[in-house]
Amino acid sequence: MEAAQTVQRSTQQSVEKGRSQHRIPRDVETDIAYLYEVLPQLSRIFRIIDKIGEGTFSSVYLAEAQMTDGSRRMFALKHLIPTSHPVRIAAELQCLTVAGGKENVMGVTYCFRKEHHVVIVMPYMEHQTFVDIVGSLSFEDVRHYIFHLLKALRHIHKFGIIHRDIKPTNFLFNRQKREYALVDFGLAQGTPDTLIELLKVVKSKAHKGGGSSKMVEESLGKQKLVPLPPNTRNTALQSSTKAPAKRPCPASLVKHSKGLLSKPKREELIPRKIVSSKHRSVPVRAPLNQRQKAPIESQKPKPPAVNPSLTCNCYMTDRVCNICMSRKQQVAPRAGTPGFRAPEVLTKCPNQGTAIDMWSAGVILLSLLSGRYPFFKASDDLIALTQIMTIRGSRETIEAAKTFGKSIVCSRELPRLDLKILCETLRGLRSWDDGLLPAEFQASHNPAEGKQDAVKKHASSLKSSAELQEMGWDKVPDDVYDLLDKLLDLNPASRITASMALQHPLFKDVTD
Repeated sequence: MEAAQTVQRSTQQSVEKGRSQHRIPRDVETDIAYLYEVLPQLSRIFRIIDKIGEGTFSSVYLAEAQMTDGSRRMFALKHLIPTSHPVRIAAELQCLTVAGGKENVMGVTYCFRKEHHVVIVMPYMEHQTFVDIVGSLSFEDVRHYIFHLLKALRHIHKFGIIHRDIKPTNFLFNRQKREYALVDFGLAQGTPDTLIELLKVVKSKAHKGGGSSKMVEESLGKQKLVPLPPNTRNTALQSSTKAPAKRPCPASLVKHSKGLLSKPKREELIPRKIVSSKHRSVPVRAPLNQRQKAPIESQKPKPPAVNPSLTCNCYMTDRVCNICMSRKQQVAPRAGTPGFRAPEVLTKCPNQGTAIDMWSAGVILLSLLSGRYPFFKASDDLIALTQIMTIRGSRETIEAAKTFGKSIVCSRELPRLDLKILCETLRGLRSWDDGLLPAEFQASHNPAEGKQDAVKKHASSLKSSAELQEMGWDKVPDDVYDLLDKLLDLNPASRITASMALQHPLFKDVTD
């Protein structure tokens, strides 16, 4: 009882001390108090100042600690939600300890664990929010940014790590110091030859729904309160896990204020279904006129019994037949953030590799060159695939899907856009009146003609010709669009790798 009261008093004192120096919301104070309560040892080392990020699987806090030499340093504390799969937690920590700490990849300093609560401690890196600076970066800034992102990807891919969630909020950027850090390996998976032992078992363990507490104890327990050797810390980067808090997006905001491609009408340009090879359909979603509210589970009718060996009769049509409805849907990894998922992820290709990270890097480069972030904003996988088609072409997307065993049926043909013309027009370097972009695209995204608030806002944010010249956007080499084309290769088998990308002529004079 006395011990509990002591912890409570210590918690309250820590929160009060933080409040006196940094005003924080009441709900954040409650979260900090809870963290002190479940992991009392934190209060003896850290003064938690604020909550700086919140996601589906974790919350991130900013904390200060006094070092043995008397100096004070800032740290990011990542508190993993207690319901996280134990092996998944251990795998994330192993990615950080084995591959982290160099080549622009997050390192780890400490790990705390008590029962089912785990906190990973990392050095804090001050950085800018991508959405606030994407329109103000010079071309030289963009070139260095993508170069260092590719360095981080090359490094983790050497270890057989597929990050699966490459996006600007997971690649921290300090513009003034030109420091970078790839963070958040919570969704990481391993390649068949991965060097991260726990990534070899994380998928199978997660599917079974169980977890080895012994494995977590071995991976986490030995690192409680024990700092890593100085030469393994990421002292050069001083990186962190800071990320904007994730909040649910209301249905009324599906047309994102800063997104390039807002949600089109479902009857326009939509792939009717995605099917596997050999004329066997894998239904994704029935057309609207065939959709009905699901009956109560106990009254839900069973699909008609069919011979699974039969060839379906809806192949290359705009409907889904009973044979397809009765087949078990193909299971494939879908983890990642909407707008950054590669075509093979959207079509549920079971064989996914490091190429999915390269696609995401391509989407980031597309945002950097066009000044639009997020570039893609879709509510589901079919809409996302449609948006990719509007840029890369429907015929090209369909042909690429065949290479990894998928067939896509689209209601109309969409032309492939020239990436240079697209980016230069969106950034204001070309006039929409040139007519170099399809009429349908111009009608939706021409600032002069568009009626959407998002388009008007973009028009008002365009730089003047003098500003664009000063930032180097009038002398962008064709090499960057060649690299963009290779990163956004629809076929994962021929998509450029990180190692190959770093040898691209675009970076011939870039130094670390």
